[in-house]
Amino acid sequence: MIVPKFGVGTFRLSGQTVIDSVKNALSAGYRAIDTAQIYGNEAEVGQAIAESPVQRSELFLTTKIWVDHYAPDRLIPSLKNSLSQLRTDAVDLTLIHWPAPQMNVDIPELMQTLLEAKKQGLTQHIGISNFNIALTQQAIDSIGAEHIVANQIELSPYLQNEKLADFLQAQNIDVTSYMTLAYGKVLNDPLLMQIAQQHHASAAQIALAWALQKGYSVIPSSTKIEHLTANLRAQDIQLSSEDMLAIAGLERNGREVDPENLAPEWD
Repeated sequence: MIVPKFGVGTFRLSGQTVIDSVKNALSAGYRAIDTAQIYGNEAEVGQAIAESPVQRSELFLTTKIWVDHYAPDRLIPSLKNSLSQLRTDAVDLTLIHWPAPQMNVDIPELMQTLLEAKKQGLTQHIGISNFNIALTQQAIDSIGAEHIVANQIELSPYLQNEKLADFLQAQNIDVTSYMTLAYGKVLNDPLLMQIAQQHHASAAQIALAWALQKGYSVIPSSTKIEHLTANLRAQDIQLSSEDMLAIAGLERNGREVDPENLAPEWD
């Protein structure tokens, strides 16, 4: 597994809020940070890292290329701009943020341009985000599965995406789960609360432990140090096969993020 199992997300965080969140996460022990060009916070993430006592070499930093920069002559310059804002010579992982099928994106050309960015040393690894099976296959056919280290997809106890996750794992492509708490909707789930009680944990910790036990990486975000610290403790929870089976029954195709023109036809 190339992508660290546990990272901190920065989606919807900006200004001083994201600076504080990243600094708190680093002081709590996080060493992976996830951002994206469209989040508009790469400069603040870069500032937080620069002001933290943690060395850049200890971190795994991910960003994502936005659709406006998919043209072959725009992708690499946009990534260089991201690196400048993040105050680093290279990121650890660069993802294509959305496949945007309605925009007639040329996936093979896009992946080859991203691979060129890797060859130029701008990013250590490359991958995709929000790709379904068919589009992942296109990416694989273009540059080879060995170059695609991850697909970052929405996954939660309410959206388990088994078919896609199984396909990715069979291809040795890491699965990164975002929205693992379904915008907080799983936090009041009676079953998760019941399992949490047995493990002296919270429903959030159980949802994260479930994803980790499935072999996925997670990137929950929080502005509060106590939540950041509590989330990390999900790594110490060992769910039983009965717990996992019970959580499997929560599947309801509860997708939270499905932007028109950007999202593919989901599996």
